[in-house]
Amino acid sequence: MDSLKLYFHYLSLHLRERMEYKKSLLLGLFGQFIVSFSLFLSIYFLFRRFHAVAGFTFSQVLLSFSVVMMAFSLSEIFFRGFDLFPQMLGNGEFDRVLVRPRSPVLLVVCSKFQLDRLSRVLQGAVTLIYALPRCGVDWTPEKAAVLGLMLLCGTVVFCCLFVCGAAAAFFTIEGIEFINIFTDGAREFGAYPMAVYGKAVLTFTTFVIPIACFQYWPVVWLTGGTDDLLYALCPLFSLLFIFPALLLWKWGVRKYQSTGS
Repeated sequence: MDSLKLYFHYLSLHLRERMEYKKSLLLGLFGQFIVSFSLFLSIYFLFRRFHAVAGFTFSQVLLSFSVVMMAFSLSEIFFRGFDLFPQMLGNGEFDRVLVRPRSPVLLVVCSKFQLDRLSRVLQGAVTLIYALPRCGVDWTPEKAAVLGLMLLCGTVVFCCLFVCGAAAAFFTIEGIEFINIFTDGAREFGAYPMAVYGKAVLTFTTFVIPIACFQYWPVVWLTGGTDDLLYALCPLFSLLFIFPALLLWKWGVRKYQSTGS
């Protein structure tokens, strides 16, 4: 409970800090909206020429796009501290984190919030609202619950990817760009159902980096591609990614040696 109160205290401090510079916050929100809107435009113009991609209609692709966009943006808002963690290692700030009487994970999370990503969440929500009545899904409470699971579990998976990237920095000191393939890159190629990229990519994003578990497989079930309930429960399987992410983080903390900064 104390950790939760501390988390919201840090969040309120970041919010008050950003509100001191309202024009800067508004410009940041607008800039992030434009960047993500360009991805929506690429989907729109593609479907001006083609009626379907891998059997998915425009609205069904927008369903996948909005889920990935919202999940990634929410993880950026609340877990951006891990994305910037290499800087904390390089300037010696992590040494001070380790001697404080709080969880290092909590303190790293609270070190940075990316509130301008709210515009991306809003864009994803608007796209989702547009797609819901047009994607050919007969919505029921069960299907709405699966959609909620997709968003929740997707956010957790992206948060875990940020943790993995931070843990790698224990051994490299500097951040590695490779992890961006699965964070920023996933925001880009996750705009389309994973089956579009071939069987190898679909298998990798199901069993290694479980992006397809909260994006492709439940969408197949929602759109009537299968009646197998296992497809609907795939977002829950993606939560297993928490365990290797935490193990990698703990291993990194054990191996950590101060930079001496």
